[in-house]
Amino acid sequence: MKTGIITTDTYSNHNTGLGHPENADRVSVVIENLKIIRNKNFVWKKPNKFDAKYLKITHNSSYVSEVEKSFPKKGLFFLDGDTIVSPGSKEASSDAVGSIITAIEGVQNKEFQNAFCAVRPPGHHAEKNKAMGFCIYNNVAVGANYLLEKYKLNKIAIIDFDVHHGNGTQDIFYDNEKVLYISTHQYPFYPGTGGNNEKGKYNNVLNIPLPAGTNSEEYLNAYEHVLNKLKEFKPEFVLFSAGFDAHKNDPLAQLHLRSEDFYELTKRTLISVESSCNGNVVSILEGGYDLNALKESTEMHLNALLEHNN
Repeated sequence: MKTGIITTDTYSNHNTGLGHPENADRVSVVIENLKIIRNKNFVWKKPNKFDAKYLKITHNSSYVSEVEKSFPKKGLFFLDGDTIVSPGSKEASSDAVGSIITAIEGVQNKEFQNAFCAVRPPGHHAEKNKAMGFCIYNNVAVGANYLLEKYKLNKIAIIDFDVHHGNGTQDIFYDNEKVLYISTHQYPFYPGTGGNNEKGKYNNVLNIPLPAGTNSEEYLNAYEHVLNKLKEFKPEFVLFSAGFDAHKNDPLAQLHLRSEDFYELTKRTLISVESSCNGNVVSILEGGYDLNALKESTEMHLNALLEHNN
């Protein structure tokens, strides 16, 4: 089986302003590297258009309308202190959401075994009614709701290994027993949520807060809690919020993972859920702000996805 790569060039038109860490180079470096690799088992696809009802299931309708009106005809507009939109952001943010739906369709239709969405803006900080942390729409949450609504699945797991806690994803699914949200993240740190006392209404949230300076061995030891929770939950489909800013070279955080650790955590996750989800996995890019670390780490993550197809 193959691995889908879902991407399109509209990400480059989402302009966040000079010097902003969440910029188009992040996706460019990932895509250019994957094209150099030229793996015959990659299936490249562009995101399809999607029914806006899935956005409105995930976010408040009033928030979606507010965002739609905020895209400027020229210049930049601040949705919050660090979440910026430009004229090209409308199409880029729509394609970011569309990418995860396209990836899910490809997996469900056996076009490929699993998929990675190389898109921006990221999504996991976006709450039901609030943009924040570079995020406009919560891409991974829309994907989970799509699986619940269209395919009537009952057990979706979202694994978020971005260095920042995905407060938005937690907010959206805190009271939903069908969605397990797991996050490993630096703590205390932005956005301030993600303490291990935040467990969800149905014990469907697992937060693993990690102190600054956590190294590879300490991280992978802590990750055993993720694997145990997944084995207990038995998800039918797994979604990764794949942020690579826990890398030791990332300028925005202080965890000390190596590029190869992203291979290891992905591989261990896939093995742990194999019996329940049959390899049905979609991953979407979140953070990662050192370009070389991001390039290496996404390659390692994809190596694990490719290997699991064989």
